[in-house]
Amino acid sequence: MSTTPSDASRPSLIRWPERLGYGVGDTACCLFWAIVSSYLNLFYTDVFGLAPAALAWLLLITRIWDAAFDPVVGMIADRTSTRWGKFRPWILWSIVPFMVAEIALFTTPHLGPTGKLVYAYITYSVVMLIYSAINVPYGALLGVITDDSAERTTLASYRFIGAFVGNFIVQGILLYLVQALGRGNNRLGYTLAVTILACGSGLLLFYVFLSTNERIQPPQAENSVRRDLRDLLGNRPWLVLFAMGAISLVYLTLRQVASVYYVTYYMGDRGLIPAFLLAGTAFSILGAMLAPWMARRVGCKKRTFILLTLWAAACNAATALAGPRDLVLIFGTQMLGSMPLAAIFPLMGSMFADTADYGELKFGRRATGLIFAGSTFSQKTGGAIGAAIVNLVLSSVGYVANAKQSASVLGGLRHLMGTLPAAGGLLVAGLALFYEIDTKREREIGAAIAARVRSVAAGRPSDS
Repeated sequence: MSTTPSDASRPSLIRWPERLGYGVGDTACCLFWAIVSSYLNLFYTDVFGLAPAALAWLLLITRIWDAAFDPVVGMIADRTSTRWGKFRPWILWSIVPFMVAEIALFTTPHLGPTGKLVYAYITYSVVMLIYSAINVPYGALLGVITDDSAERTTLASYRFIGAFVGNFIVQGILLYLVQALGRGNNRLGYTLAVTILACGSGLLLFYVFLSTNERIQPPQAENSVRRDLRDLLGNRPWLVLFAMGAISLVYLTLRQVASVYYVTYYMGDRGLIPAFLLAGTAFSILGAMLAPWMARRVGCKKRTFILLTLWAAACNAATALAGPRDLVLIFGTQMLGSMPLAAIFPLMGSMFADTADYGELKFGRRATGLIFAGSTFSQKTGGAIGAAIVNLVLSSVGYVANAKQSASVLGGLRHLMGTLPAAGGLLVAGLALFYEIDTKREREIGAAIAARVRSVAAGRPSDS
C-alpha cells in the first residue's frame, strides 16, 4: 500500500478506461478458462477419448503442480523491475505462447490410448503453466493500481464482470462453432473453434497491457524468498481467506464440470446446455455488477461475503430436490444461485488486496504478487480437487460416454449439482467468521500505513 506522498492524498486515480482495461483482462482469461471449466472434461471423455478415472488423476496431478507454480510466479513478478512495472510485462510476454498452447490442448492427435494420455498430460501442464504467468501478475495488478479499498472493490467488480462476459461468449458460441466448423467432426471443430477464441484472448490481453498503470510502489525491504514465505504464513487473514477460496472453488467446480453432464444425461437434452449455462452467466454478470453496491449496503465485505455464500448454498440445496422435468426449479436455482456466487469473487479479490495491506503493516514488507499468487494457488487447488471429485464420482457410479446412463449415474449428477455444493457453501460461511479484517480494521490499517509513509517521507523513523 506504500505510495508517494502525492498519491497518499489522492487514493483514487482510476478513470473508466483503465477500469475497463483491467476488466477485459478476465474476459481474455475466461475465453480460455470457461472452455476448461465447462467443456474440457466433456471434450476429454466424449471426444478425445479418455476414461473418467484416468482423467481424474490427470486433472488432480497437473492442477496441483500448476497451483504450486503460482507462488513461484508471484515471487518472480515481485522481483521484476522494468519501465512497464512489475506485473504488466508478464502479461505481454506470455500472450503468444499462451495462444499456441491453448490450441494444442484442444487438438486430438492420432495416437493410441497411452499416447493420448501422455499428450494430454504434456499439453495441459504447459498451457496451465503459461496461464499462471498471465493470471498471477494480472491478479496482482489489483493491489498496485490503487490503494483505495472501495476502488479496489469496484475494479474487482469490473474484473469479474469481464470474466462472466468471457463465460457468456464461450457458453453462447463454442458448441455452435464446433458444429459449424467441424461439420460433424468434433475433433476438428474443437481445434478450429478454440483457435478463434484464442486469437480474441490474445488481443484483449494486449489491451490490458496498454491500458493499465502500476501506481503503488512497495517499501524498500530485504529481498528474501524465505522471509516472503514466512511473512505469508504469518498473515492470519490471508490463511483464512486461502481456505475460503480453496473450498469455494471446490464446490463451484463441482457445478461447472458437472453441468454439461447434468443437462445432457439427467435432464436428457444436450441442446439445453447453452441456454442453461447462459442463464447462469447472465445472472452472474448482474451479481458481479452489484457486488460493490451490496458491500456498501451491508457496510462490511466480510458480512456481505457470508450472506451471499449462504444464499448460494440455499439455491444449491434446492437444486438437489429437482427432478429431471422440473425445468422452472432447475433454471430458477441456476440463475438465482449464480448471482451470489458471482458477487463473492470480487469481494474476495478485494479482501486479498486488504491482506496485502495487513502484511505490509505487520511485517514492514509488501509482497503483492505472492499474496495474489497464493490466492490463485488456493483457487486452482480447489478447482483441481473439485474436477477430480466429479470424475471419481462418474467413474464410481458407472458413467459410460455417449450412452444412456443408469439410475446411480443420474443420482450422482444430482448430488454433484446440489447436495455437495450446498455443504461446501455452509463450510465456507463458517470459515469466514474467522476472517478478522472488517471495515473498522481496514481503516485502521490504511491510516497506519499512510502515517508510516508520511514519516518516511519526512525522514523520521516510523513508530508503527
